[in-house]
Parts: sequence; structure tokens; C-alpha cells
Amino acid sequence: MSALQLYNTRARRKVRFEPLEPGHVRIYSCGPTVYSVQHIGNLRPYLFADLLRRSLEAEGLRVTHVINITDVGHLTDDADAGEDKMEVAARRAGRSAGEIAAEYEAQWKRDCLRVGCLVPHELPRASENVPEQIEMARALEEKGFTYAIGDGLYFDVSKFSRYADLARLDLAGQEAGGRIDDVEEKRHPADFALWKLPAQGVRRQQEWDSPWGRGFPGWHLECSAMSVKYLGTTFDIHTGGVDHIPVHHTNEIAQSECALGVHPWVNIWMHEEFLDFRGEKMSKSTGNIYVLDDLVAQGLEPLAYRYFFLQAHYRQQQTYTDEALRAAATGYGRLVALAAELRGAEGPVELAKLEPHRERFREALRDDLNAPRAVAVAWEVARSEDLSQAERWALLEGFDAVLGLDLANAVPRAERRESDPRIDGLIAEREAARDRRDWAEADRIRDLLAAEGILLEDGPEGTRWQRA
Repeated sequence: MSALQLYNTRARRKVRFEPLEPGHVRIYSCGPTVYSVQHIGNLRPYLFADLLRRSLEAEGLRVTHVINITDVGHLTDDADAGEDKMEVAARRAGRSAGEIAAEYEAQWKRDCLRVGCLVPHELPRASENVPEQIEMARALEEKGFTYAIGDGLYFDVSKFSRYADLARLDLAGQEAGGRIDDVEEKRHPADFALWKLPAQGVRRQQEWDSPWGRGFPGWHLECSAMSVKYLGTTFDIHTGGVDHIPVHHTNEIAQSECALGVHPWVNIWMHEEFLDFRGEKMSKSTGNIYVLDDLVAQGLEPLAYRYFFLQAHYRQQQTYTDEALRAAATGYGRLVALAAELRGAEGPVELAKLEPHRERFREALRDDLNAPRAVAVAWEVARSEDLSQAERWALLEGFDAVLGLDLANAVPRAERRESDPRIDGLIAEREAARDRRDWAEADRIRDLLAAEGILLEDGPEGTRWQRA
């Protein structure tokens, strides 16, 4: 039996994990809605899911990981009010929804790779799986769980007795409040759209024919249909942000268990907390966002952000500040420098000496993915005077298969030389000015570069530069 303990949101406690299929774990993670730039807060769910996958693989389990791309159907209000985010973004930009989705999907994929996330085994797009979504909605209709109103087909939550379980919702209180959002014909405020019809006279870019009219699928239906398609009617773990608990994941459970006739549809639900940005949730709507390129422009490594993530537990809200990230970058740089000294070290390795350290590392991860404790073990090993260099590297290399910090390849900053043709050209001009003793010109170029955050270091082998 596995020693891995994971926190199950539905049970509100840690549970011992055992895959439904011996030796094989199936995971679904709610993916990005690609209507806008993906900020560093958007990366946190995938760093968490990646840590989960790597930890399961370290236990010797085979993992199938699916992340979806939401490129249609996610309305500006998670409770089915407002417009489709993709349509709004396309209209504002004067571009097609497909172009918008392709641009931000590519950015998200690129950034996930830069922060060390493994590529998911399946990456389905909602727009390419509409037939499966229609089929699930038809199954729900045939079983009597739906009703049709003017703007589409809705799920009737009164027909599902376990609807409130995941989020501990007060459905009676919602009904007493009488708020139906912007959909007046809904029978209960919690009822949600399976298939939406566009408003009268509105022509959308993304529409499909269906038994209920030409329209588009609801956001919640997408994840149910795609997870079932790639993982089967029941699977092991579903991940997402804590904001998905009361609406999106609650609705996924309702439609999936009713359509498929299964319970539980998902064995373990896992949710990560937000990245707190100076007292607020990082959000595109408030404009308080950083993208990964903003960090790189400050001279920070993308993997320093992964190291920053590993310093907090995934169920703990993590506060972002520039100072905290710079401190993480310094810590990551020091760990890389130590790893560079150790890798390739030769000499005997006593396996008996390694096992206690490996066990402490495993224990940290088996305790609901306690990354801060695991990183602390890695630091103790890196600095240990009781282990040879070869033994320290053997341990660090194994730990990094889970931590994902690329310690086998990362180059210490002191040994790295960034290349930029313009900056290199200015430094060459400064060298020429110094050779002809034109100190004023040399100082002018130095001050120009300093104003751009470029630090120069003159040495016997010439001038090196780095970003401040």
C-alpha cells in the first residue's frame, strides 16, 4: 500500500492514496482560458500539478496527465452570466477568436516549459471536442436532469442530492435569496448551463449545431467531457485552484456523476491556493499582474520562480513581492552553484549512507507534497560534510527529478555570459575609447549602460556584463 498522503478537498482531510488501477495514476488539471496573457499567478496551478505528477512518478507509478485548453465557453461570470471571454477578447482586439487563443496558448506552453513543467500527456482544446460535450448533455437530458429555457439547456441541481457536498454549499440559503444572476428563467440560482444559445441577432465567431439550436457548450461541460474522453468514466485525481471549488468543480461532479451513473466520479480532489500579490489575488481584471518575461527582464531566472513556488505549501496562500522573489532567486543561484561543484564528482558511493536522506525527502513529499521540507532536505545534503561530493550529487540528482530545478544543467550566474549584440557593441566602443585614453567617452558609455541596469566588471580577460 502506498505511503503517500494527499489532502482530499471533498473529505476535508488527508487520505492515503491508492490508484484505482494498480500502478497507474490518471490526473486531470483544469487548464488555462486563453483569452489573455497568462501571468505568473496562472502558472501556480501547473507548478503544483507538475510537483504532484513528479512525486507520483518518484513512487514508481505510471502517470497519465491531461490538461485542457479552454478556448470557448468560459463566460465573464463563472455562474453563466455575461459574455464568452474569448468572444470579448477577439472583439476588442479586432482579431479572430482562433488567433487570440493560439497566441496565448503558445505563451502558456512556453512559460510552463521555462519553469520546468513536464509536458502533459494530453492537451485537448475545448473547441476540438464539441461532439463529446453534446453527447454528455444529451445523456443528461435523456435521464431527466435538464430543462431548456430561452438561452439554452440547463442542469437542474435539485435532481442531484449530492450537489452541495464538495463546497459545503447552502443551497436553501441561495434559493431563499432569490438571486438568479442575469438568467431570469433559471429555476434555482445554482442551476448551470450545459449548452448556451447566443442572444437574439448576435452572430458569434464560435458556434456549433446541436439538438438545442446553434450555440456553444458551457464551460463546466468541457472539462467533464474531455476528462472522460482521455481518462475514462472514473479517474484518480482532479486538480485546480480553490476558486473552482464552489462553482466549476461542483458543477463538473454533478453533470459527470449523473450522466455516467458513477460515484465518486473522481477519487481525490486537490486544490492549490492563490498567489497573493501585495494584498490582492493576482488578476487580469485588476491589472496587477506580472508575466514571466517581466521577471526575466529584471535579470531573474524562470526557474527561480519555480524555486519561489517550492518555498510554500501548495495549500498555503503565497505572497508575492519583488523582495521575496529576489531572495528566492538568490537561494536558487546558490543551490545551482553548489550543484555545479558537485556534478560529475567521482569516488565511491556508500548506498547505506544515502538511504536516510532519501527517506527524509520521500517523507516530506508523502506528507501531502510538503515541498518546503523537501527543499530543506536538499539543502542539508548539498552542504553536508558527512557525505562525499559524489554522494551529495547522487542524492541531489535524484531529488531534482521531483523538484524540477534542472540542477544537472543549470549554469551558475558567475559562469554565464549573456549575449546582446547592442550591449556587446557598446562595450567594444568603450574598450576602444579606453585604449585611446578617451575616459570621458568610456565613462559616458558605462553610465548609459548603468541607466539600463547593466553592470560592468573589468578584468584581465576583458569586460564582463550582467543585468542588475
